[in-house]
Amino acid sequence: MTEQLAQQLRLWAEHYNNRELFLANDPVQVPSRYRDTSLQDLEISAFLTAYLSFGNRKQIVKTALRLDEMMHHQPLHYVLSGRWEKDFRPDDTTSFYRTVSHRAMNALFAILYDIYDLIGNMQDAMWSVPPCSAENLPFHNLCHLFGVSDKSPQKKLNMFLRWMVRTDGIVDFGAWRNFSPADLIIPLDTHVAQMACKLGLVPSQTYTLNTAKNITRSLAEVFPGDPCLGDFALFGYGVEND
Repeated sequence: MTEQLAQQLRLWAEHYNNRELFLANDPVQVPSRYRDTSLQDLEISAFLTAYLSFGNRKQIVKTALRLDEMMHHQPLHYVLSGRWEKDFRPDDTTSFYRTVSHRAMNALFAILYDIYDLIGNMQDAMWSVPPCSAENLPFHNLCHLFGVSDKSPQKKLNMFLRWMVRTDGIVDFGAWRNFSPADLIIPLDTHVAQMACKLGLVPSQTYTLNTAKNITRSLAEVFPGDPCLGDFALFGYGVEND
């Protein structure tokens, strides 16, 4: 990577890692409401918002706000109360948001209930499961906790981890101090993949875990110890210039 490109990425990251600018249109605005409340409310709101984060950002925000209303702005209380069993019945295959059915939401809330009833918070729960990879990254632990494949890029989970682990406190929350920003993997969405390929960080625009890791390694050269700061550069510039 040339120093010119590295400097450009630093400038873009500084510009887009801006709370006022980024929160205006990004789904992270929803869990940001819980930034100064309990860890559990923040975790739940952030995870559910990330889980719904695919498609148009305005629609994601609209749906995440609707879900927040359903929870009466008390995510932990809602999970532990079991009210989700009536709102999201296990036999209801109709859509809640795009391809996410009410049944899928029920299954997700069932996992959340077990986490908060038995362990108390998601950060501790991630240490309660055996790692499913020798790398022992937070990504693999989170995949194992929710029973999803750690062989795919899992953009939504990596975005959630960026929110919770990165520590500058500007846009991301830095609420989980048991994990290092150095161990994060960039959330691989369309804009990130397109920009990374255009800038020559990866040879092709493919949506694989290996591509996400290769982009992350390239960004680690520019942002040592905090490669996902580069997400603001690639995603922010990509969205604005789409």
